[in-house]
Amino acid sequence: MLSLLPERLDRMLLFGAHCDDIAIGAGGTLLELCRSHPGVSVTALVLTGAGSLREEEERAALAAFCPGAKLDVVVMDLPDGRVPLHWERAKHALEDLRQRGEPDLVIGPSPHDAHQDHRTLAQMIPTAYRDHLTLGYEILKWEGDLAQPTAYLPLAEPVLREKIAKLNEHYGSQRDRTWFDDETFRGLARVRGVQCHARYAEAFHIAKMTLGAAPLTGGDPGGLGTGPAL
Repeated sequence: MLSLLPERLDRMLLFGAHCDDIAIGAGGTLLELCRSHPGVSVTALVLTGAGSLREEEERAALAAFCPGAKLDVVVMDLPDGRVPLHWERAKHALEDLRQRGEPDLVIGPSPHDAHQDHRTLAQMIPTAYRDHLTLGYEILKWEGDLAQPTAYLPLAEPVLREKIAKLNEHYGSQRDRTWFDDETFRGLARVRGVQCHARYAEAFHIAKMTLGAAPLTGGDPGGLGTGPAL
């Protein structure tokens, strides 16, 4: 397997349709990246939940999942389950955020996600961030929409344990959901770990990558067979 890392990590953008999507899909990854890059700028845009308990939960949770980061969280008030009907407001929010500069990494939902809010947001992201490394996270749920991922970030057992503890601590409003429990989070992480020769992992979907080769040394730059093997 190849390792895929941005050349630098000064600024990350996080997108979620609902409060808790980002932490469930990429909480372990955020813990690892923020600790590996102290002071990284993290901006999160969440489309639903403004003015409710869920917004309070989200702000506290993302602060915990992004230790040492310069964190900015924006929570909108689009109605849960109706994001496709408010496409224009959501699109404007992404475009406004796009004007703030170039992110090194974008994390959001996957475009094949069966939830209409997740899927709509995922389809919008590449319209604003066309040339950026974008990771689409996965959320296990009733719809059975899991697809085979293309990128993995291995998680040590203490990191996964910390992720699960923080999910339980900060999202009390979700504890009555049948899928919101330790076994769900640990089980999926174990499956993804097996697929990347690790104990646990979070997995992501990448739509497009550009490959680069080492510069040619000597010979005819336009010839065949003169460069190093890939």
